[in-house]
Amino acid sequence: MVSVDSPSPSDLPPPVEPRLRRVARQRRMASFRAIVALILREMASSYGRTPGGYAWAILEPVAGIAVLTAVFSVVFRDPPLGISFPLFYATGMLPFMTFTSVNAKVAQSLSYSRPLLAYPSVTFVDAILARFVLNYLTELMVVYLVFTGIMLFFDTRVILDFPSLALAFGVLGALALGLGTVNCFLTTAFPIWQQVWSILMRPMFILSGVLFIYDDIPEPLRDWIWYNPLIHIIGLTRRGIYASYDASYASPLYVLGVAGVGGLTGLLLLRRYHRLILQR
Repeated sequence: MVSVDSPSPSDLPPPVEPRLRRVARQRRMASFRAIVALILREMASSYGRTPGGYAWAILEPVAGIAVLTAVFSVVFRDPPLGISFPLFYATGMLPFMTFTSVNAKVAQSLSYSRPLLAYPSVTFVDAILARFVLNYLTELMVVYLVFTGIMLFFDTRVILDFPSLALAFGVLGALALGLGTVNCFLTTAFPIWQQVWSILMRPMFILSGVLFIYDDIPEPLRDWIWYNPLIHIIGLTRRGIYASYDASYASPLYVLGVAGVGGLTGLLLLRRYHRLILQR
């Protein structure tokens, strides 16, 4: 009778689950390194080579707020909320500019990183996340500095609600990433979409409540404007600034729903067609 030796532990193949976990961990680390490298590249190219660098990101909203304050303080005696014209227009302009800036940067992710996407270690998701993280954090820094400057130099008499402000800019970031992702596909696949989107966004400065509050809009226009997610974000921002303003119409879930639909649609389209688009 022939005896069969049982294999020693060293002869057995490694378990499947630990091997899969190790591969997944390596992929996550490679993606993290790619995102960091893309962020550093954009910091050097977008801000390091421009005279003034980050200063221009701060001066642009400050100039816009100053113009609105100068014009409307002559026409109106008091702002719609509070006692400070600069603060009121900052609560509308800063969220609006943050969204438009981050959305535009994310929409250009594939075009901006096209040469690097030829490397297998860099994916379109890495390019999108890198542009989003850098530009979103930059805009948050601008928002903090402008709000702080207004409260230091003007009599505002406000009590900040930090949870409401965090919620407002959290859903704003989700919306900019979600719509920016679907715009990334549309802009890369159909270059004319960039001009179409620019035209569509021009009236949004008025329709998003930068210059007024939602409660002052007459019916039935108010019902239609409610479907603009930016009106909700600006309402949440003003709830965080003005203790007396409830903004009961503002729905974070609605904004997250729009962001989720846009982001999922963009990811599915990019996953299917991004290589074909980049080869053109």
